[in-house]
Amino acid sequence: MPHPDEGAPAPATRAPASYRAAGIAGVASYRRINSFLTTSVYARRRDEPGVCDFALGNPHDMPSEQYVSAYREALTPRNEAWYAYKTNEPRAREAAAASLDRHLGIRFRAEDLYLTTGGFTAIAMALKAVADPGDEVIYSLPPWFCYEPLITEAALVPVKVKVNTDTFDVDLAAIAAAVTPRTRAVIVNSPNNPTGRIYPPELLTALAGVLEEASARTGRRIYLISDEAYNRIVFDGLRFRSPAEFYPYTLVAYTYGKTHLAPGERIGYLALPAAMPVRRQLAEPLAALQLAMGWIYPNAVLQQALPALEQFTIDVGALQRKRDLMVEALAGMGYRIRKTEGSFYLYVPSPEPDDMAFTEEVGAEGVLVMPGALFETPGFFRISLTASEDMVRRSLPVFELAIRRRG
Repeated sequence: MPHPDEGAPAPATRAPASYRAAGIAGVASYRRINSFLTTSVYARRRDEPGVCDFALGNPHDMPSEQYVSAYREALTPRNEAWYAYKTNEPRAREAAAASLDRHLGIRFRAEDLYLTTGGFTAIAMALKAVADPGDEVIYSLPPWFCYEPLITEAALVPVKVKVNTDTFDVDLAAIAAAVTPRTRAVIVNSPNNPTGRIYPPELLTALAGVLEEASARTGRRIYLISDEAYNRIVFDGLRFRSPAEFYPYTLVAYTYGKTHLAPGERIGYLALPAAMPVRRQLAEPLAALQLAMGWIYPNAVLQQALPALEQFTIDVGALQRKRDLMVEALAGMGYRIRKTEGSFYLYVPSPEPDDMAFTEEVGAEGVLVMPGALFETPGFFRISLTASEDMVRRSLPVFELAIRRRG
């Protein structure tokens, strides 16, 4: 938010909060999610025994022994510096870079991987590394609802375009039309939260063409920030394809919180592909941001555990079985539902045009979902497949009653 006094000394009557902080607090997407977390039916009922919680991507089953063992092993000190300050630990970087090579089929170097406290700070660091205050960042609706606060905190301008709600694909023409001389980055999220869409290679190839043409036209490189939080959560034997394969000016943001369904353990990274022409010029600025943003390196134990964390994931097959059960059951009731391709989520057209009212209605019956309004796409609701299978089965009569009430 611009200073109203254009750099003049602060008046004595100024409010305690800075204009910057107050501006972030006023962001509509922040206010919506904060209201959901504090005053909605979810906030009122989430801790009640017996509720079916499909709202957030939180675990509702105990973690695997393999996951717990990885941290147990990493917790045991092997030298006097085990718990010392950590920056980008070589073993962790090397394990993550090798894993990217295997999963994406794209070359990454360990030195081009910057460890962070989860995906949040990876995206925030990417924004601050390539964009100056006042620059514009394009992303698609429905979005992950934290993009706008992150963009605003970086003193950047969010520019929103809608996806095709029939296919959930990004609208290339809308992105091209949204580019201005101030455009510096485009955020892409695949597999997508909330839609579960995996963007196909032909779409990513076309998007790369759009960004190359726009960069040449404006005389300023437009970067692509690829939010790949769910790139290991893929169903039906599909192959995830990273935008970095098609557009070398891509910064890849990743978090282990989704891969292991442990979002409270904050570890992730920002990675630059070896093919990025300017990766060396970005190295020192990114290293400086890791310190200046508040020592955003993951804690020592998390970094020690990272090589083990790269050896396994959560049970994706169990997620797929819950997806299949929900899709078949809801489609049979009359919901117009698409079979999600990846991520944790189903994004479902609401049988009630007022999705907030629908969320409150099923919430009153003990089934907690997220309204599409939180994703700036009214008329939908989101189901998280991280709910237990017991929750899935107990929720079905509630969903059936809700659609029957509407004839």
